[in-house]
Amino acid sequence: MITRLFSAALRGVDALEVEVEVNARESEKPLTLIVGLPDAAVRESSQRVLSAMAASALSLGLGTKTVNLAPADLKKEGPSFDLPIALAMAAACEGVRLEANDYMVVGELGLDGTVRPVKGVLAIALEAKNRGRLKLIVPEANVTEAAIVEGVEVFGVKSLHQAWKFLNGEETITPFRLDRKAYFESHRSYEIDFDEVKGQHHVKRALEVAVAGGHNLLMVGPPGTGKSMLAKRLATIMPDMTEDEAIEATKIHSISGNLDLKRAFLTTRPFRAPHHTISDAGLLGGGTNPGPGEVSLAHHGILFLDELPEFRRQTLEVMRQPLEDGHVTISRAVGSLTFPARFMLVAALNPCPCGYYGDSKRECRCSPRQIENYRQRISGPLLDRIDLHVEVPLVDYRELSSTATSEKSETIRERVMQAREIQRGRFAGKAQQTNSAMGARQVKEHCRLDSESAGYMEHAMEQMNFSARAHDRILKVARTLADLAGSVNIRPNDTLEAIQYRSLDRNLFR
Repeated sequence: MITRLFSAALRGVDALEVEVEVNARESEKPLTLIVGLPDAAVRESSQRVLSAMAASALSLGLGTKTVNLAPADLKKEGPSFDLPIALAMAAACEGVRLEANDYMVVGELGLDGTVRPVKGVLAIALEAKNRGRLKLIVPEANVTEAAIVEGVEVFGVKSLHQAWKFLNGEETITPFRLDRKAYFESHRSYEIDFDEVKGQHHVKRALEVAVAGGHNLLMVGPPGTGKSMLAKRLATIMPDMTEDEAIEATKIHSISGNLDLKRAFLTTRPFRAPHHTISDAGLLGGGTNPGPGEVSLAHHGILFLDELPEFRRQTLEVMRQPLEDGHVTISRAVGSLTFPARFMLVAALNPCPCGYYGDSKRECRCSPRQIENYRQRISGPLLDRIDLHVEVPLVDYRELSSTATSEKSETIRERVMQAREIQRGRFAGKAQQTNSAMGARQVKEHCRLDSESAGYMEHAMEQMNFSARAHDRILKVARTLADLAGSVNIRPNDTLEAIQYRSLDRNLFR
């Protein structure tokens, strides 16, 4: 007898439907075969399935069971096929016809028949909805994640025995309901705030400008000045994620296996801070069956690279494409996959290897050659893609010990939201929604300078040898400064401040 159930395989950040077929036939000795391009984890599932079926008092039969995972040319990975294989095998062995065309089933099995959580459930739920299979059986630990998708009934199961009785109509399971709006609102808070940062007012101003226009930012300063502390609080002044953004980000984290089951829905901006020993594949994504890297895990959030020159130069250079395009394309012999990667890059570095070059209170111990080699680890094209460069000096004792209150993140975020609202109106109906994403045509249309501002720009271009890319980025930052001030036109002061945010890298790296 042949039995069919539906499951799904992960490919990139999406899921593709897989039909699980089981044929049970008589033979001299019991044998289980799994075909359909399975990986080692799927091939080993036969042993988990047989043990779980025995522990659940389900018929194993004595003949040959052939399991086919269709389509046969799609590579199947991971243990998520355990549950549908076991259910289809039990039905085939017992001669039971399952009425399950409306169902999609995923889950890993323990040897005792318990159902364990799997990754990528959100993507699988979206695929189930697209295929019209509006009933989804998942491990109980994954129900919140699956219920994010509206229009799909989610049934959480604890064991193979419970899932079998449910599909046969012997047990009732109430579909899990999730109030998305209430869940979204209750998990939006941050445990950190900008008012915890003492001093550094000009740096906070630069961070506000960066967030308001979606610009990339570089902070330069000696150790202990608060660069990492400021970067970690940057998400608290960013606009709240929309539900669509949250679903996109959650799907990527779920597929990569980084999703916390206790908080199955990302409601705050992702903040990723990889170590400088990370590989190209770890940053960009890759593998035999390519998975998302840090640039994709930071989608709709922040990618913080501390000690930027300590990263391998080749590793940094692979970011140039996602910084420009907002996505990563990884090609392999079996095909190519595209991962979203629209993030805000925030980097920090010391001015020299010891960290105290130019410091008025501590002496630098580095030789000129050491300083030059240290700075040359960062290429000019990468620096050109970072819109704002800001110096972060040491904070004096009086500021550190001051009891004066600083601006809260909520106050800064209100100004950012006002500037973002202006940009939404400006780019209504277009793909880009922030000033940093403007193309050459939009820059020409929205970043016109008056004669005084044009004079400042001409002088800066001649004296500092800015590239054409840096010229456009200065105009974008000036446009953001005008938006923060509520000005329709770019003012001379906006142009001067935008130029000032580009001058630091010329002093340090040229």
